[in-house]
Amino acid sequence: MRLHRAISSDLPLLVVALEEEATHLHVTELPVLVTGAGKVNAAVAVATILGEFSPARVINLGTAGSLRDGLWGTQVISRVTQHDLDDSALFALTGLHFGAPIEFGGTGPTLTTGDAFISDSATRERLAQQADLVDMEAYAIAHAAAVAGIPLTIVKQVSDQAGETASKSWASLVDECAQQLGIWVRDNVLK
Repeated sequence: MRLHRAISSDLPLLVVALEEEATHLHVTELPVLVTGAGKVNAAVAVATILGEFSPARVINLGTAGSLRDGLWGTQVISRVTQHDLDDSALFALTGLHFGAPIEFGGTGPTLTTGDAFISDSATRERLAQQADLVDMEAYAIAHAAAVAGIPLTIVKQVSDQAGETASKSWASLVDECAQQLGIWVRDNVLK
């Protein structure tokens, strides 16, 4: 976990998983929290920061794999789920929900989060039954922000098609994706 710049109650907090995704966000004066990869790192980092500070809102920015052919570009998420937690089974056992979908409204795509980098066609096809995009942190960030009562926006730049070439694609496109996320912040947050 690394925090760049001080958090203020009148500014949004930008949250990314990796420094590579934050590269083009440092041109702003906005605080940037780099959580580390995966749901545990994201949840701990965001919960720790939001336990101490109250930013105006949280904006989770980062890369995502597409589960749909032809879905590219910058996407503002309308719904986030978890693909590696069986909330239905847990509800059947306990009568409690531990991972229900989190809704943001709007017409954007559904993002599903899990602790695996998706790089095979079979998993991609299975996940495409429930979502449009996949990442490794957004659900944890969304849950931590909801518990803290801080508004959240999730913005993902598609870096790969979540298939066999995903890791090569992500590595070659991460800087370009970070540039696009920086442009989104400039056009939608700083204006």
